[in-house]
Amino acid sequence: MVDEEKKEKLKDLLRKIHKDEGDVEELKEEFKGLLESISPQEIPSIEQELVSEGVTPDEIAEMCDVHVEMFRESVDDEFAEDEIPEGHPLKTLYRENEEITKDAELLGLKVSSIEEAEDREEREQRLKEMAEDVSDFLKIDRTHYTRLEMIIFPHIEKRGIEAVPRVLWRKHQENMAKVKKLLGLISRGPEGEENFIEMLRELSQDVSQAILDMVFRENNILYPTLEELLTEEEWIAVAEQEEEIGYYKVEPGDGWSPDGEPKYPYEVEAEISEKELSELPDQLRTMISEEEVEKDSYDIRKKGDMEIDTGFLSKEEINSIFRNLPFDITYIDHNNRVRYFSETERIFPRSRSIIGRPVRLCHPPKSEDKVKNIIKSFKAGEEDEAEFWIQGNGAFIHIRYFSVRNEDGDYLGTIEVVQEVSDIRDLEGEKRILDWG
Repeated sequence: MVDEEKKEKLKDLLRKIHKDEGDVEELKEEFKGLLESISPQEIPSIEQELVSEGVTPDEIAEMCDVHVEMFRESVDDEFAEDEIPEGHPLKTLYRENEEITKDAELLGLKVSSIEEAEDREEREQRLKEMAEDVSDFLKIDRTHYTRLEMIIFPHIEKRGIEAVPRVLWRKHQENMAKVKKLLGLISRGPEGEENFIEMLRELSQDVSQAILDMVFRENNILYPTLEELLTEEEWIAVAEQEEEIGYYKVEPGDGWSPDGEPKYPYEVEAEISEKELSELPDQLRTMISEEEVEKDSYDIRKKGDMEIDTGFLSKEEINSIFRNLPFDITYIDHNNRVRYFSETERIFPRSRSIIGRPVRLCHPPKSEDKVKNIIKSFKAGEEDEAEFWIQGNGAFIHIRYFSVRNEDGDYLGTIEVVQEVSDIRDLEGEKRILDWG
């Protein structure tokens, strides 16, 4: 726990900053100097003490703003965030961490507001509001963490650094487990737990501390490493993909206009030089020293491969993938002719004799108009999917039709997908453990 003298000084400075007493910039510098002697993990408990002693939420919010500035300035000057243009993926990550820091540091205030509620109705309303705020932390996982795990980590793994991404990914999972535990407590409410407020405060501080710790690790270890190692072409590749996943409470700016073509991890040949290694953050060099760093030299492109939108496949691999799908596929081209069907354990019979056959002749006469109407609607751009399900002999058959279009939206054909889904419909609960091997 922070000592009483520092706490009283914090309270005094917060009030002066909030009331514009004296030179605000000088007060903030003094405040930063005081905060530097306090670890990020202590902040939530300090806030709780300050709130209980009369410091207002607005004053705490001011503290969060100053602390965000500290996080930004704590990064080594060599990796100064201010030099990164708006719109650069790394800048966006830093800006997200500012929002994450504010949200994490203010979490304790939600507990105090619940504790101070005047009646049951007000307490329930504030609990509901807190649940919504805590649910926002799950969005960190779906956006910020996922972009790191799925888009950025592969670039440093390609250089042989695997321990750092694995450690951070594990921490991501641990943080989200704590968030879900807190949400579970909130959903049960005071009637479901003894000492509810104490438990709520403890779990809130645990969530806040864990998320702030991750911000600190990213800002001071991961991001300087990324800035040192990744080329502009690699950042272009990152930028091409990140919008699909999304962002946490920010939108990228438009101040970054890179030249060059995107370079994905499988195209990276670089390995870490001694000079680059010497310029990485001390904490990361310590982690690297415990593992063997050898660049991933696997060539994903093989002779004869076909390059498709999201990878490379040989003819044998393409054929085998379709042959092993757990459902039947039939493809009808733009001219309404059967062009392909998969050789799985079929639900409806197919033979090679139907290749090139008009699709209307592949169905019983009573179904012919239905098939014609589906394809007509697909071609006209009126619909893109149709589905049916039938039952018989203990089976539940799900039948779906999907339009196939090119990048310009032009109709190319139709896929028919047929699947026996009885076992899927019977699933309940969860299965997270492998029950073989």
